[in-house]
Amino acid sequence: MLDRKILHDAGQIFDEEPRLIELPQTGYGVFVGDTHGDLNATQTVLENYLGKKDKTLVFLGDYVDRGPHSRENIDLLLETKVRNRNRVYLLMGNHEGYKFGSFSPADFWESLSWEEKEEYGSLLAKLPLVAQSKNGIISLHGALPDVRQDQLAGIEPIMEQWERIIWGDFQDKDYEYMGSPGGRHTFGRKYFERVMRGLGKKVLIRSHQPRALQIMFDNKCLTIFTSHAYTYPPYRSIAVADLGKETASVDGLDIRTV
Repeated sequence: MLDRKILHDAGQIFDEEPRLIELPQTGYGVFVGDTHGDLNATQTVLENYLGKKDKTLVFLGDYVDRGPHSRENIDLLLETKVRNRNRVYLLMGNHEGYKFGSFSPADFWESLSWEEKEEYGSLLAKLPLVAQSKNGIISLHGALPDVRQDQLAGIEPIMEQWERIIWGDFQDKDYEYMGSPGGRHTFGRKYFERVMRGLGKKVLIRSHQPRALQIMFDNKCLTIFTSHAYTYPPYRSIAVADLGKETASVDGLDIRTV
C-alpha cells in the first residue's frame, strides 16, 4: 500500500505544475509510451535512465488497466515523481481520466474501493497534458489539439481539445478529420501538418494507438508503446532526444527497446 504522504505530496506537485510542461534546453529527454500495468517496463526505464542527471523522463500516459500490475505501476511512478519532481513528468492518458467518464477496460479502477477511486481519480485528474521543448518536439498522449501555441497552457479537462489530447487518433491519410470510428476522433495528414505549423513544432511523440504506424507524416510523428499489454507493436520502445539539438524529424531521435 502506497504511503499516504506520497499521495498527498504528489497532489501538491500536480497542483503546482502547469498543464503544459516546458522541458529543459539541455540534456536528453527520454519519452516513454503507455506502460499499462507493465511494472517491469517502468522499473527497467527507471533503472536505466533515472540515475543519469542529464536525462529528463516524460511518461506519455496510460499507466493503469490492461496489465497485471496497475496499482504497483502507478504507485511506483507517483513515488518516483515525488522524489524527482523536476526530472520526471507524468502526462495524462485516457486511462487516467476515469474521474471524467467511464471506459473499458478499467480493471484497475474497478478493483478500487469507492474511497480509493475518489482519491486516485482526483489525483490523476491533475496531471499535465503536454510536454514540449525548444528544439522542435511536442509530446502528448493521443492527438494534437487544434490551438495556437499561446493557447496550449489553457487546456483543461473536459474541453474538446483535452479530449483530442487524451483520446484522439491519427491515420496517415490525406485528410483533416476522418470521423470517430469506435468513438475516437481520428485525424489525418492535413490536420497534423496544419496544427504542427501553428504550434511551431517539427516532431510529435505520442502513444495511445497500438495499431497505428509507428512513424507517420513524412517522419514527423512517432507513436511508441512501452508495455507488453499489447501485441502490436511486439516490443517495448522508448525515444531519446537531445534537447539541446534541433530535431527536424523522427530520424533525429534514438528509438530504443527496453
